[in-house]
Amino acid sequence: MNQAAELSSGTASPTDADGLWLGLDTGGTFTDAVLLDAERKVVATAKSLTTHWDLSIGIAGAIHAVLAARPITDTRALIRLVSVSTTLATNSVVENRFSPICTLVVGFDDAMVERSGLQRDGTSLLVQVRGGHDATGEELAPLDEAAVLDAVRSCEARVDAFAVAARFSVRNPAHELRIRQLIRSASRKSVTCAHELSSKLDAPRRALTAALNARLTSQIRHLIEALGKVLEAESISAPLMIVKGDGSLMRADVALEYPVETILSGPAASVVGAGFLTGLADFAVSDMGGTTTDVAIVSNGRPLINDQGALIGGWRTMVQAVDVRTTGLGGDSEVDFDRDTKLRVGPRKAMPLSLLAHHAPAILADLRTLAVQDRLPDFPTQYAFRNPDRTTPEHLDGLERRAWDALDTEPRRVSNVVRNIPGLQALRRLADARLVTIAAFTPSDAMHILGRQHGWNAEAAELGARILATYERNARSRERSASPMEIAERTAEHVIRESARIILTTALAHDPVIEPKAGRYGILGDQLVEDTIAGRRFSGLVDARLSLGTPIVAIGAPVGAYYPEVARRLGAPLSVPEHAAVCNAVGAVAGVVSQTVDIVVNQPTFKVFRVHDPAGSCDYAEADEALAHARRVSAELALAAAIRAGAGDPHVETVVTQQLAHMGSADYLAEALVRSTATGRPLAGAARNG
Repeated sequence: MNQAAELSSGTASPTDADGLWLGLDTGGTFTDAVLLDAERKVVATAKSLTTHWDLSIGIAGAIHAVLAARPITDTRALIRLVSVSTTLATNSVVENRFSPICTLVVGFDDAMVERSGLQRDGTSLLVQVRGGHDATGEELAPLDEAAVLDAVRSCEARVDAFAVAARFSVRNPAHELRIRQLIRSASRKSVTCAHELSSKLDAPRRALTAALNARLTSQIRHLIEALGKVLEAESISAPLMIVKGDGSLMRADVALEYPVETILSGPAASVVGAGFLTGLADFAVSDMGGTTTDVAIVSNGRPLINDQGALIGGWRTMVQAVDVRTTGLGGDSEVDFDRDTKLRVGPRKAMPLSLLAHHAPAILADLRTLAVQDRLPDFPTQYAFRNPDRTTPEHLDGLERRAWDALDTEPRRVSNVVRNIPGLQALRRLADARLVTIAAFTPSDAMHILGRQHGWNAEAAELGARILATYERNARSRERSASPMEIAERTAEHVIRESARIILTTALAHDPVIEPKAGRYGILGDQLVEDTIAGRRFSGLVDARLSLGTPIVAIGAPVGAYYPEVARRLGAPLSVPEHAAVCNAVGAVAGVVSQTVDIVVNQPTFKVFRVHDPAGSCDYAEADEALAHARRVSAELALAAAIRAGAGDPHVETVVTQQLAHMGSADYLAEALVRSTATGRPLAGAARNG
């Protein structure tokens, strides 16, 4: 029986000996929870609204709900593993919400500092220190230890963590390791060494990656502490794992050291979950949540990895992550009109009006009043309220302060809170800081009108569409307004087209033959893309259409309403697996632990083969001896790293890639990359770590 068939039964109950695995995903809108039994079947699922001001509330709600969905007295005692995927690190980078840190760069000149982008936001403390190595691992200059200690003493009280990046530390990490010793002798705050995050050359980007890692430490600590409190309150004692950006898992205490590796954790979990739920090895996965749509390609059972490192919010890291294309299109994207009065969906997120009225029914009276008015206020479908448990924030500018003071925890019309576009922008900054929530008409509201989604207040959705129609009629000086059904249908069509567009362009971007220029494919190609996603003929005389050459796996709560039509237009088989709405949580607990170690062997001088071992360089007279040493050390380090990350009985695979040079009639080794990867299932059943 294949995996998809096994999961379709989905009702088996585990025995005490089998145990349960709890998967969690803290998404932008919902926190999802699933329980898997020892036979890898989903036995319970649940959702709870994500509470960004206190993640533990949403996490506790999801755990309570999933345990209630399987009402057996010993469920908590049966849980052997807890694993979570999270958008926390990704969102922190995108929104530039960081902890203050000090970065020490060793052997960097001013041009390298500029290229690193370390001072881009103007808030980082940066110290340049004399030292560093060359490409062969030889010391360029002695490390200025006095400057390091001076920097620690002057910065320690103002920062939460330290980052260290030395020139060519991947060829010789001695200076980074010594600086870590010096910092730890003078401070209890965490230290990130760049060479531990990437073995690739490019010191400026490695420094940026180390700095991001240090700046994310406190956010991940808060998440882990929140999880720990909830699990303790629920009497759940099991190892806690976090999903990395490449889809593999690591223990929570290891994630606390390397939080930058959790960037793109959510999209990576969706890819793992999609493969797990369908049993497919080759497919395009589209994960549509409340805020974004993430698309990735899976080939031979493995997601395509971005070799250049994850690019998030304009920051190019050196962390391996799934090559995912993200667009601001989700079930909770705000629907409004642009300057040309064309209907627009996203990229900003809003609480659906139907959900707002579900929790605050009093808002219906105000919507009814607006829906019969001919002259509407500015921002007519938008409401805002303070998030619960948020104290008056500090450091607000004048417009932000006025908006905050005009709000309460009960929703108010945005037109009664702000007066103009600058005021609206200030209110949105408060929303970005998780201080307030803005509600508006969204695709979720459109789906309630069309009868494709249920559970919230459909009247509020219809009233919101009626208000939008009146706004459009006035802006275009029309005699008649569109009906709420027409507004809903146009919203759905926009979502379908943009969903088809991102899948198609993601696939084209991975095609080795097609090389788009600035995202364009030429006059005919662009027209063919547009006609395909619109579902219309290419021309009256020539019928042409692009067809996706791989199945689409669509996951996320909203996909059932849109993706049958998306797949039809792209001519692709569609799989919406059972439990697609909680696929990320499934992927969080279905992954494996995987750790990779790279060791470079090169020839700095003739007949001297140098192994750049992290413990120190070793020279050999014969290439075979050097390669044997590199194989042994890389395998040992990968195995140790996997066990430390939480793997039980991992296995190791080693691949050697050689670059040969020619001298006369003979070839000799110029450089080799020895890569060992240790992989294993998470070790379950021990006491919770972290």
